[in-house]
Amino acid sequence: MPEPATVPPGVATVASDRGPAVRLVLVRHGEAVCNVGGVVGGRRGCTGLTERGVAQAEALRDRLRRTGELGPVDLLVASSLARARETARIVAPGLGAADRPALEVAYDPGLDELRPGLADGLTWAEFAERYPEPDWDADPGTPLAPEAESWTGFVARAGEALVRLATAPAADARGSSARTVVAVCHAGVIEASLLHRLPVGGRHRLGLRTRHASLTEWSIEDGAWRLERYNDATPVGPEPTPFG
Repeated sequence: MPEPATVPPGVATVASDRGPAVRLVLVRHGEAVCNVGGVVGGRRGCTGLTERGVAQAEALRDRLRRTGELGPVDLLVASSLARARETARIVAPGLGAADRPALEVAYDPGLDELRPGLADGLTWAEFAERYPEPDWDADPGTPLAPEAESWTGFVARAGEALVRLATAPAADARGSSARTVVAVCHAGVIEASLLHRLPVGGRHRLGLRTRHASLTEWSIEDGAWRLERYNDATPVGPEPTPFG
């Protein structure tokens, strides 16, 4: 297997709240039914993974078990949406020591994808008929739909959830102040982490194509966030659905 692609050292160090030394690994969920079906995937519209999405999560689990690249993992947390919860349950046996039971999954709705309000469960074609598409490049404060989040509101909420994970005190069975947190989340949350922590010059969106079941890794120490890798995926065929 080729070595994971990494970001060169020193390119992404941005100050933040101080806390314990943390390795924060963001995992995008596997391909979801709502992704391929063109459905707005909030809590109502998300019905979990496709067969291919299950295979992607299993491939990541097997890779992590084989390589041990994450070392001991102290916390596994997932968004509350079905596609992230299912991915986390599949990946869990690949984390931690082989002689220990699989980590239990904690859930944090702060890691959910952008909340779509009344658009939840519609097809994107139905959405286009009912609601005007917001121009988030011009005005990222416009909600996606009635009762939905705006882009700026979502980025703020997701960023706060990641800071909370990185800075909250936690018992450490290994007797060290360092800890590793794995968070199974969404493409938007991963983009929000980059918008929060990289000097992107005031850009509202980055237009990223974050792969399903990929790893994005931050190290946080002495209040500084450092991007270690982005979009590191185990190949499982073509990648047709970049969003959600």
